[in-house]
Parts: sequence; C-alpha cells; structure tokens
Amino acid sequence: MKNETYELLDNQNGSPVKMWTGGVPVEEQAKAQLANTAKMPFIYKHIAVMPDVHLGKGSTIGSVIPTLGAIIPAAVGVDIGCGMMAAKTTLNARDLPDNLGPLRSAIERAIPHGMTPKTRGYKGRDEGSWHTPPSAVDTAWAQLKDEFDVVCQKTPKLKNTNNYRHLGTLGTGNHFVEVCLDEQGAVWFMLHSGSRGVGNAIGTHFIELAQQDMRTHIANLPDKDLAYLNEGTQHYDDYVQAVGWAQKFARMNREVMMQNLIAAVRKVITKPFETHVEAVNCHHNYVQKERHFGKDVLVTRKGAASAREGELGIIPGSMGAKSFIVRGKGNPESFNSCSHGAGRTMSRNEAKRRYTLEDQVRATQGVECRKDANVIDEIPMAYKDIDAVMHAQRDLVEVVHTLKQVVCVKG
Repeated sequence: MKNETYELLDNQNGSPVKMWTGGVPVEEQAKAQLANTAKMPFIYKHIAVMPDVHLGKGSTIGSVIPTLGAIIPAAVGVDIGCGMMAAKTTLNARDLPDNLGPLRSAIERAIPHGMTPKTRGYKGRDEGSWHTPPSAVDTAWAQLKDEFDVVCQKTPKLKNTNNYRHLGTLGTGNHFVEVCLDEQGAVWFMLHSGSRGVGNAIGTHFIELAQQDMRTHIANLPDKDLAYLNEGTQHYDDYVQAVGWAQKFARMNREVMMQNLIAAVRKVITKPFETHVEAVNCHHNYVQKERHFGKDVLVTRKGAASAREGELGIIPGSMGAKSFIVRGKGNPESFNSCSHGAGRTMSRNEAKRRYTLEDQVRATQGVECRKDANVIDEIPMAYKDIDAVMHAQRDLVEVVHTLKQVVCVKG
C-alpha cells in the first residue's frame, strides 16, 4: 500500500517514528516522549503515531509500540483493556421521547458510574443504591473467575481488589455511555470503559515490579516509566497472563453494561426493538501478540485501536462532537492501527481553569447530559478537532457510520 499521509519525527537516535498527524497539532512534550520511547533497544521496525497523540505517563497516548523480547507495563498503562462498544438498534430518531431526561436517568440507575460505591443493590453485592440485575454480572464473572484465581495465586494482593464488584460499572473520567443517531437517524448505543479497579491494580503492580527489577539500570533509561520486563523472566510471564485476563475483564465489563443499558432503555421506550444489528467491541489500550512484516511481535496500543483490513472499529469524539464507526484498511506501516478518539489538547486542570460552566452548556447544546462544574474537564474544546483527526488517518480507516449523541452519561 502506498503511504503518503505519515511524516517522520525528527528523531536523531533510536528507531524511526512515523506520525499520521498531518494538520493536527502535536505538543513538543509528546514529541520528546515519543523520541524517548524510540530509543528503547527492543522496538521492532518503528513506532506508529496516531493523530490523537498527546502526552501520557511513560509513553504517549495515541502510539503503537511493537517490541521484541520485552514489554513496557507503563506503556500499556493502568486502564488495561479500555475501549469501546457500540450496537445499532432497529429504533429510529422518531421513536425517542421528546424529553430525554427520563431516559438518561434510567441509564444512570442501571449502570453504576462515577466514584462507584461499594454497595450494589442486591444480595451478593450488598444492599445499596444501585439496582443492577445480578444475572449478567454473575454469568460474565463465571467466565473470568478460574483464570483470576490462577493470577491471584501468583500475585495474592490482587484478590482483594475491586474485581467482581466493579464488573458492569462505568468508572470516572472520560468513560461514558451514549445514545446516538447515525446519518440515517438510526439509534445506536455506545459506551466507553475498561478493566476498572482490578486492571488499575494489575497495571500499578507490574509497573512497580519492572522498576524494581531494573533498579540498578533505571538511571540509564530516558524515563523511569519506560522500565520493562524481559521475555523469559517470571515477572514477564506473570504480567502477560495478568494483562491478558484484565483485557478479557474489560471486554466483559462492556458487554454487561450494554446488556443493562438495553434493559434500561426498554423500560422507557416500550416499542419493541432489536439490538446488535451491527455491533463492535474493541480495545484501544492493550497489548497482544501479532504478526507484522513476517515476524511475531508484541504490539502495545496505548490509545490506539486495531484497524486490520475489513475490521470494524469505533473512534469517538468528545461529549459534544460526532463519533465514527470505521472499517480498517489494514495499513501495514501503522501496524494495522488507527486513533482511539479525538485526543486531548490540554490537561483536565487546564480545562477547568480556562472554561466556565456557561461554556460547557453552550458546547453540549442539544445533548441530554450533565451540565455542571464537575464535567468541565470533559468540555469538547479540551479535545482536538475530530474532523482533522479523521482526515489525518484517511489511509488507515474508512468511515462507515457517523454518529451524533443525543444522550450522554459521564463517569
């Protein structure tokens, strides 16, 4: 495939860095961080950079890092398996109620979000304010429990994390649940979340282990958060198993929430409807073994999604912007990848400093969502222009559907 839309980072040392960022601003700190990661001796071929790239911990968010013989836990991060799920329904815009407030309230009751309390509202998860049906959670956990027990035998501290209790919950930050309309007026359900407390604990534990294992060499690293685990070591094997399990948890977490989201909507919209007419469930913060350029390598996508030829994916905008269902073009130079969203242009603190509640209300006009000071950090202006991001990766994906949210529940 002919590639004309990436540019090379001016990187004097280390592996090449190929950036699909034409027309999209990239902060200098992010460029420096990319150059640091490219210095690691086990990078395979080159690093691929997506147009939503921005500064992260250790490695930039919006980067694809292929490695041979080693893995960087901080590059995967602590929101292991974070990703998206979307399902098209047989509902149309005209089937939605004029007042979307009750619909948002029903979703908020069905899916625990924000700083999730320890109580869950039925036997087995204690008495409390959440009322999530247990069946979907229990069915999903049954598929996760045995391997989790093995992981806990190797790392006992993980047993007491929020694992089962957090299954089917949204979390905080930029995680969200949305009801959207596509270009034909069809209703879609879409959500964004990951492996929650247990994934955070796994990521934090192995980041610390990698730094401890390299304590005599860590001063030689460009950044201590680039500490890595070598293939063939016990910690490497334990991490690969634990991170793989966390990615399964994240996928199940989204499936459980989607089931509960559908059930909640059925209580408000009594017209019978089908779901999963088209459905996608994809990670954008994960690591897995893949074959590229004739070799089996570990590919870490930190804020990037898989875009193999013909593969469907989801690229969301901000809470006031459109999102996209895309089909991958299988571009080998990007390691078959695309962006995971619009990408932030500023920190959460900077967004709160720069914008007001009135700005937030204007930016989310027409969307049934929270409009208060606690979500100003998620204001659309804190994100890059999603149209520019999509144009920059036109040789990575094609747009299948364009979605616009009408209801948004934030974490």
